[in-house]
Amino acid sequence: MQIIGVRLKKAGKIFFFDPDGEAISKGDWVLVETARGLECAQVIVGARELSADENPQSEPGVPLKKIYRKATAEDLRQLEENHEGERRAFDICAQKILEHDLPMKLINVEFTFDVNKMIFFFTADGRVDFRDLVRDLASIFRTRIELRQVGVRDEAKLLGGMGGCGRPLCCASFLGDFVPVSIRMAKDQNLSLNPTKISGVCGRLMCCLKFENDLYCENCPRQTTTLRPKVGSRVIVADGEGKVVAVSFSRRNATILLDTSKTVVIGWEEILPVNAEDFESADDAPAEEPKPVEESPRPERRERPPRERPPRTEHSPRERPPRNSERPRKPENFSRHYERPRAERAERPPRSSERPRRPPRRDPRK
Repeated sequence: MQIIGVRLKKAGKIFFFDPDGEAISKGDWVLVETARGLECAQVIVGARELSADENPQSEPGVPLKKIYRKATAEDLRQLEENHEGERRAFDICAQKILEHDLPMKLINVEFTFDVNKMIFFFTADGRVDFRDLVRDLASIFRTRIELRQVGVRDEAKLLGGMGGCGRPLCCASFLGDFVPVSIRMAKDQNLSLNPTKISGVCGRLMCCLKFENDLYCENCPRQTTTLRPKVGSRVIVADGEGKVVAVSFSRRNATILLDTSKTVVIGWEEILPVNAEDFESADDAPAEEPKPVEESPRPERRERPPRERPPRTEHSPRERPPRNSERPRKPENFSRHYERPRAERAERPPRSSERPRRPPRRDPRK
């Protein structure tokens, strides 16, 4: 089975498709069916045989698809018209954003090949209610509208620009996808740990620290021992310089208060010391053990001497009095009141039928 690799836009991710028996070479334009709809893409990886251990996918979670057909001159002309429409749609959307006074910045506009969907990319500090904006755009363009919020790295990839080295940005030139970059890579390459010098135009660590790390440090001895920072020491992280305020032994990270009054939690591998003596090896340091709960001492239990029981003797069964016999009366002191004759009891005066009337209550308001 043969496969080809296509790219939907410049410096985008490479997707693989089945050429469906057509003779396609590198640099040709083809029409492919994606999740967004029909797209016109350029072939980046020429046709090659698929090995048994490979399982390429056109999109994540989607099996390998076949190309729709090879692009013609009319299709390329339609692609140029779509690019012109994207520029006009950008100006219209920017004007509508100003009319609705929305806190968002428009970055880019993309059309599908059949103009069945229009995607507007923007950046914002938080969530934006753009429902009214979508209604206005849908009434103007009469097609499906999608607004997608992106981050600072995606913004730099869409806009492009020049890096500190004087060349175009790597993410906008050839990097298909972003990869995680750590400050440890700058340390291994013996670079300055000043955040302003190792950060790109997006404000994050430069992408070239990742794909150049293996080349620069191929013969350099790497530090394999993890160092544990001490509380109160000055350290350097990707976001700047700060002070360690807490250290977690179980999670192997530290809480750092930056000089900009911002607090971040970073792993031990991503922290560099200002002074080497402020760090100690995490392997040699004793692990934090939970403190045992102190229990109050129990008093010693004294052993009691065994009780001496009298020997068991045979006795006759208990004799009960007959059922009709009179029970013995209680002593006189317990029934003194009830045993007195009626004549000796003090007679109470008879109650009068007429009760004395109480005086009326006085109204405090009078």
